[in-house]
Amino acid sequence: MTDTHVLGTAQRLGSRALSWLHAAHRDGLGRIPDNTLIDFADADNAYKPLGEVALAASLVLRDGVSGPADTRTARELLDGCWAQLREGDLLYERQLHHFTMTDPLETYGHFARAGYRHPRLEELLDSLARLRAAHAEEIRPNRRLGVANARRVVGLDHRPDWEALALGTWLGARPEPWAVNWMTGYDITHTVFHLTDWGARPDGLPEPMRDYVRDWLPVWLDVWAEVGQWDLVAELLVVDACCGEPTTGRQGWDALAAVQHEDGLLPRDSDPVDGDRERVFLDHQHTAVVAVVAGDVTLARALRATAAG
Repeated sequence: MTDTHVLGTAQRLGSRALSWLHAAHRDGLGRIPDNTLIDFADADNAYKPLGEVALAASLVLRDGVSGPADTRTARELLDGCWAQLREGDLLYERQLHHFTMTDPLETYGHFARAGYRHPRLEELLDSLARLRAAHAEEIRPNRRLGVANARRVVGLDHRPDWEALALGTWLGARPEPWAVNWMTGYDITHTVFHLTDWGARPDGLPEPMRDYVRDWLPVWLDVWAEVGQWDLVAELLVVDACCGEPTTGRQGWDALAAVQHEDGLLPRDSDPVDGDRERVFLDHQHTAVVAVVAGDVTLARALRATAAG
């Protein structure tokens, strides 16, 4: 059972990070540039940050373990992000013109989870799924899992071979645990996120992979906490909650709480936080998103465990 200290820390950390994101978006940070066209080359720079905020807010609403204030904040964030996407029209137009790209679907999944729907986009996605070309796009194995999970969340007709997709990832091979580096650390976390749909389906992670993660997660968490890679520390805490009964204890949570700023900002690493407010937001918004997710899925896991008991 998760101890009350961890639950209290998770709740405070996630709530403060959510407030920081809300304040930043209220002040106009993180907006899609006015000159953004559907032909932009880099989705990461065009609207990935907006989609990440939508992910965190959608999970807060899905799991329903936050208080009324955080629930309102999450809904306001989603409303604002959806409006920037022209209520889904930007995603629809991009998918229509670039039919093999997956970022419109992946972004749309976060909104569909929270009840924002765009029927024309869903019809288009359903049609494109019948094309061989749509499945031939060469993307990273854990990203392929993300696409499959987005289709599942949206409710599109799709029956992937989850076991084959899982075994095709770095985590699926269960390599020597000391071989983990910064990049494969993120590969591990995202494989777990998509297979379990961010903790809602813990049984979606095959048992051999779950046992491997549970054995080595405390070690990896110690390593990345020691070098101050707070973004990855937060992602590993999400993994801990997605895999069932947590194995990492208080250390990671206490380390994150110690570096969180009073306004809710959570630095991505041990480097000084400096620059103008826009630069600070761009550098650290992802860590705030992960903190919100970590707090939410940890509380949701504990609630499910209590209900099952």
